[in-house]
Amino acid sequence: MSDRTHRPTRRRVLATATALALAGCQSGADGPETVTIGDEANCDQCGMVIADHPGPVGETYYEDNTPTGGEPALFCSTICTYRHRFQKEQEGWAPAATFLTDYSSVDYDVRTDGGATVLTHHLDASAFAGTADLTVVANSDVQGAMGAAIVPFTDSDDAEGFAEEYGGQTLPATDIRRELVSSG
Repeated sequence: MSDRTHRPTRRRVLATATALALAGCQSGADGPETVTIGDEANCDQCGMVIADHPGPVGETYYEDNTPTGGEPALFCSTICTYRHRFQKEQEGWAPAATFLTDYSSVDYDVRTDGGATVLTHHLDASAFAGTADLTVVANSDVQGAMGAAIVPFTDSDDAEGFAEEYGGQTLPATDIRRELVSSG
């Protein structure tokens, strides 16, 4: 498989800008904002250094019990993001906002690494979108930090195109259930 680079089209950039502008009504003074994940940040679910691994990453704020004094919990993968949320919800924590990498808004590469098909990670705050705005591709041939990646897009056409090229099914990010991210 050859390496592929995907760049957002003008239409995708405009759609993303519109989504971010609308999301702005729900962030900042009115709610949590995304943060840039530092090179040394560890995943709040599994402890791995986030920047050392490929694929989509995530951030979750909780209404109470936010783990680091107003900062979001940070994750090396969408799998860890959802596992953490499900675990904390069972403990009575209420998620205020969850953000995932938005592959409609970034230039990304898909490559073969050690026999696995992986895609680049993006850690800048501007690379994230809220789960309410995302369509994900689950069960594709693409791997992330924790195995099969759940790959998010703000543009559902981008998600469909990704699924056509790499396999998998599309669904709203808000429809992810525990069974999809349960371990082994």
